[in-house]
Amino acid sequence: MVNVRVARRYAEAFMRAGEDQKVLDAVSKDLEMLERLMKESRELHVFLKSPVIKTDKKQLVIQEMFGTKIHALTMDFLLLLAKKGREELLPDIVQQFFSLLDEKLGIVNVEIRSATDLSKTQHERIQQKFESMTKKKVRLSFSIDKVLKGGFVARVGDTMFDGSVKRQLELLRERFAEDGGLN
Repeated sequence: MVNVRVARRYAEAFMRAGEDQKVLDAVSKDLEMLERLMKESRELHVFLKSPVIKTDKKQLVIQEMFGTKIHALTMDFLLLLAKKGREELLPDIVQQFFSLLDEKLGIVNVEIRSATDLSKTQHERIQQKFESMTKKKVRLSFSIDKVLKGGFVARVGDTMFDGSVKRQLELLRERFAEDGGLN
């Protein structure tokens, strides 16, 4: 939890700097690339987390790896993280940065788990429904959950929407129990 708070403060500071210098789009693209690299390269992940590698060596490697491939502000930020010994927080900082950016842009992420692939029409209807409910732009991510027998389950932040067949049957059973059954 402490790391999340520290990562959020770094992300907020980096975002403010990007806004002040009017390069938020450029640094966002840099962080997308860094996020992708950290997921693809175990070596980079281990390098960032290694307490054995000295600060000046890490800074040198960062400069050689990214050189002119990233915006100067992003480079300065990475070098600052290395100098402060916070480079191991980079994955958390990137995650917090994109969370803050979504908040700023009024985007809410909705995770949909369904029993089967949903059609394009279903995708669109789900998106419209959640945009209407949240009054925000919605970014959907879909996955298949073989445990579900039918329907779907959606998660928006900490809120779950259960439209699964199992849940609908439970509600029906509760309603019958309240009404005294099918007399």
